Amino acid sequence: MSEITFKERYRPQFHLSAPTGPMSDPNGMVYFDGEYHQFYQFTGRWGHAISRDLLHWEHLPLALDRDDLGDIWSGSAVVDWKDTSGFFNGEAGLVAIFTHFNEGLQSQSIAYSCDKGRTWMKYEGNPVITNPGLKDFRDPKVIWHSDTQKWVMVVSVDKRIHFYSSSNLVEWTFESEFGENQGSHAAVWECPDLFALSVDGDSTRQKWVLHLSIGDNDQTDGSSAQYFVGDFDGRTFLNESSGSLVKWTDYGQDFYAAVSFSDIPKEDGRRIWLAWMSNWKYPFSAPTDPWKGNMSIPRELTLRTNETNEIVLIQQPIDELKMLRGEGTHWDSLEITDTFIPLDVTSISYEFVAEIAWQDIEEFGFRLRYSEKEATLAGYSAKGGLFFLDRTHSGFSELLGRSGDIVSLAKRFTSTRNRSQNHLSIRGFVDASSVELFFDDGECVFSSLIFPDPTSDKLGVYAIGGTAIFKTLSVYPLTSIVHKQKGQTL
Repeated sequence: MSEITFKERYRPQFHLSAPTGPMSDPNGMVYFDGEYHQFYQFTGRWGHAISRDLLHWEHLPLALDRDDLGDIWSGSAVVDWKDTSGFFNGEAGLVAIFTHFNEGLQSQSIAYSCDKGRTWMKYEGNPVITNPGLKDFRDPKVIWHSDTQKWVMVVSVDKRIHFYSSSNLVEWTFESEFGENQGSHAAVWECPDLFALSVDGDSTRQKWVLHLSIGDNDQTDGSSAQYFVGDFDGRTFLNESSGSLVKWTDYGQDFYAAVSFSDIPKEDGRRIWLAWMSNWKYPFSAPTDPWKGNMSIPRELTLRTNETNEIVLIQQPIDELKMLRGEGTHWDSLEITDTFIPLDVTSISYEFVAEIAWQDIEEFGFRLRYSEKEATLAGYSAKGGLFFLDRTHSGFSELLGRSGDIVSLAKRFTSTRNRSQNHLSIRGFVDASSVELFFDDGECVFSSLIFPDPTSDKLGVYAIGGTAIFKTLSVYPLTSIVHKQKGQTL
C-alpha cells in the first residue's frame, strides 16, 4: 500500500484520509472488540480502516468490492450480538448493510464477517430488499430498537425516508414513510442516521434524532445536511417541531454524509459521528495528490434546549483529541480595541480555545493561517448577531467555484446554559487544509476546507468597532497521527 508521508502538500495531519484515491461518504461505522471500524466510499467499493482511539488508523484491504449485482454504495454495519441472522453459530459477528447499484437500479444487500471485519461474505440471497420501483432508494442505516426487539432500517427515498423492520437482518417489512412537508426539500435526501439522545443531560428524558444529508443544489449553494428531533416507536418517526423549521447540522460547506458509530459500549455512553469533508459542488476537485478527500474530526453528540425552547443538536470534539496536544500557549484577559494583534504561534495544525466578552463592538475574531497574501477569518459579528467563517482569501479559490460568496454565516442562539448575550466560547481545529469551528460549546458548528500555502502559518486576533476581551485563550499545536498501513494498494 502506498505510504503516507504526512509531508504531502495539504495532507491532513490529524484527520483520517486515504493513502491514495478518492475517499467520500463514511460507511459501516461500528465498534467491536476494542476496535472502531471506519469504512468509506471508494469508487463503488468500501475502503476500510480501524482504530482503537479514533485518532490513529490502520488501513486494511478493501472490505467490499463490486460484483455481479453492481457497485457497493453507502450503508452501515452492526454487531449481531445474539446471532439473529444465523450467520455466526451462536456467537456475535459483524453484519454490513449496503446499497447495490447496477445500471440505475438501487437495492439493499448485506454481508457478514466472522473474523472481526477482516474478510466479508456477501449473503447469497442478496438483495434482501429489492427496489420497489424508485429512482432513489439507498444508504441504509440499521439500528437495534430495544423496545420492539427488532432491527430497524432507515433508507433514503428521494426527499423522503422509508422505515423497515426485521427480526433477523434478512427478511424486512416496510413500516412507514417520513418527509412530506418536513424540513428542506432543496435536493435529494441521502445517508440517513437515527439515534436516541438524552435532553439537557437528563437520562429520563430522551428524544430521537433523524439526520440526513441534502444533495447539491442552488438553494444551499452546494450540498448540506439537516436533522429532525422527535419520537420514534420502532415504526414511525414524529417530528416535534414545525415541518417548516429547518435545523441545519453545520454552517460550513464541507460536512456531508455524517453518520454515527454503532455499538459503542454502554459504559462509554457516547454517541460519536464524523462526516466526509467535501461538498458535491466540487467533490474531488481539491488540489491534493495522491489522495482526494478526508473525514472530519470525530464529534460527540448531545441534545440541548435553546432560548426558543427548541431542542438542538450539540456537537463537541471528542476528548481523545486532547491526546494530540503539544505544549500550549496561554493568554488571560487579553483586551483588543479596534486593532489586530499577531500571536506568537507558527503552525499549520493546531487547536485554539477561547472565552470572549464584550460590551459594545461591531466584530471580533481570529485570523487563521495568515500571511501577507492569505488569511481565513473566523469570528462573530455582534451587530448582526452572526457567527462567520470567511474564506475569501484562504487560497485556491478555484475549488469553490460557486455562484454565491464564500462567507458562511449563522445566526446565534444563546442556550439556556449561558444566557449572556455578551459572552461566547469558541473552539477551533485548524489543519493543513481544513477549519472546524465550535461556537457556544458546540451549538453552532462550521466545517470547511481551505487550501492556503504552507507558508501561511500565522495566527492572530482582532476587534473592529470596540473592545473584545479574550478572557482566556489557549493555542495547542497538534501532533500528526501515524497511519499504519498494510494490505493491498487502493
